[in-house]
Formats: sequence, C-alpha cells, structure tokens
Amino acid sequence: MSGGVDSAVAAALLLDNGYDVFGVTMILLGDLSYAESAKRVCKRLNIPHHVVDFTSVFKEKVINSFCDEYVSGKTPNPCVICNKLIKAGVLLDWALSNGASYLATGHYAKIKYNSDNNRFLLYKGKDVAKDQSYFLWSLNQSQLGHLKTPLGELLKSEVSQIAAERGFSELEPESQEICFIPKNNYGDFLREKFKELICPGDIIDKTGKVLGRHKGLPFYTIGQRKGLGISFREPLYVIDLIREKNVVIAGSEDDLYKSGLVATNLNFISLNVLSEEINIEAQIRYNMKPSAARLSPFKKDKTVVEFKEKQRAIAPGQSVVFYQGENVLGGGIIYSAR
Repeated sequence: MSGGVDSAVAAALLLDNGYDVFGVTMILLGDLSYAESAKRVCKRLNIPHHVVDFTSVFKEKVINSFCDEYVSGKTPNPCVICNKLIKAGVLLDWALSNGASYLATGHYAKIKYNSDNNRFLLYKGKDVAKDQSYFLWSLNQSQLGHLKTPLGELLKSEVSQIAAERGFSELEPESQEICFIPKNNYGDFLREKFKELICPGDIIDKTGKVLGRHKGLPFYTIGQRKGLGISFREPLYVIDLIREKNVVIAGSEDDLYKSGLVATNLNFISLNVLSEEINIEAQIRYNMKPSAARLSPFKKDKTVVEFKEKQRAIAPGQSVVFYQGENVLGGGIIYSAR
C-alpha cells in the first residue's frame, strides 16, 4: 500500500469480495510520509498494516541498474525492473512467508487463468488511458499466479468515485513517474550519481563530422532535440549514442524513424517459446499506441520486430511489449534498432 488512492481502493474492493486482507508498505527511499498515509488507510479499513524496509535491495536492484544502463548509453525503464524484482519479487516473497496467499496491487491490468494451456495470462486494463500492462511484461508464471489486480476491470473515473465514497479523496491520486528521482529532475540526479563517470565528448553527424560537444552521454536520449547547443540549418536530434567512442550522433528527424528492432532478455507469458513468425502489435514505450508488426525468432536469446510503419526514436534499453489484442504475449528489452 503506497498511501495513494489506487492501492486504498484495491484493498477496499478485496474486503468487499470476502478476502482476509492486510496492508504492507515498502520503505524504498527512507521517506516515511507515505507509510503514515497507508497506515491511516488501513486503520480506516480496519485491517492490519505492516512496514517492510527494502531500501538496500531497491538500491542494488533498481537504482544501481538504472545508473549502469544510463552510463552505457541506454534508456532503461526502472518501473519494469521494480515490478519484477521488488513488488512481485521480494515483496511477494515476504507476503507469502507471512501468511498471504496472494499479493494485490493497484495496477490497471488484468490477470486471468487459462485452463486450455494451463497458464496465467496478462491483459490490458479496462481503462485504455491508464493501462499498466506494459510495466508487467517480465513477470513469470509463478508471479502472475500469486498477483491480484482488482482495478483491472475499472476505469480511473470509477476508482475515483469509489475513493470519494470511502473517504479516500484526500489521498495522492497518482504516483510520480520515477519514484527515486525528485520532481523527475533527471539532470540533478545524473550529476549527483555519475559525477566522475560523466565525460564530455563530441557530437558528430552520420559521416563523422564534429558538430559540437556534449556534456556526457547520460544527459542524452534517442529522439532528444533540446539541449544540443548546436546552430544548424535544420533541427537536429539525437539519433544514436556510442558508448565505446563517447560520442553523440545527431541527425534529422527522418533519421529517427526505423522499420524494426532486435529485442533481448525475452519473456513470453501466453506461450512457452516463440517458434515461428507471428503477427502482433508492439509497443516501444509507455503511453503510446501499439503498432502493427511481425515478430520473428532470431538467434537463441533474441527476437526481431518488423513494423508495418516505421517507428520514431527506438531507444535501446527501453522495453518493447508484444500484444495480440488485449492479450500481452510478452516482451523484451530493446537491443538495437534496425
């Protein structure tokens, strides 16, 4: 329980459906304010409340991983890692070892058991604008089988209405984008964390011509336009980052559009393994519409996604999630655009 509206309503709905419920709040950053809010919610619901300190494992598994990826010139998604290793990882383990049968979260996504193939399947949430299935693609069958997502069948407006009826309207309506970056200020966070690892270097074009200087690779992402500090006859965008040479490659907006990608670190939910080409929709970042594509096996631990229409700013390190309708087939980490 985060102390926000979504987790409060999730707990209330479980109680309404006859579950024996207790709340648990993770301490991840040393901030206890949200734990106090969650405690008040649990008191109002008349359920026990527990606080667990996962600060150390969160730093090791999520924050340090995020930093390592950024230093290497990639654009990671820490929420995906957190859901797998923290929420459905150490928190789920703690809950099960303390008498729980399931861990419930406030995610807007649906989990259903399919008796035909004996698998737990993941689906988009009813609220298209709030759907969070994108962040859950890496969960395995054991994790999905022990998760409950009570808000998956509801619209955010319906959740807000339930919150008002239960007296939860004063709670935080949303979580911030990345919890460990205050006010989502990447610049300050990167300067503090990377200090000696940040090395200025050249900004070059596709031919290798030097156009200017960059402040350090962690400050740049594929598709970025602002902050290059270069006067040019046409708008310039970051089209690639080469860690080995410590260079930022700049080009036109047309250079950002690619027809496909290679993905690694694969996880399939609705099938054991990808053995043949299939038609899918692929989503390369959160809050964007999935696009028609062809998914093909590629070597042992990689797959190829070929889009029907070129996609803008495919960034290595980000998650690509595979859908067939509402069903989440699985996903992977973008290795390269192609």
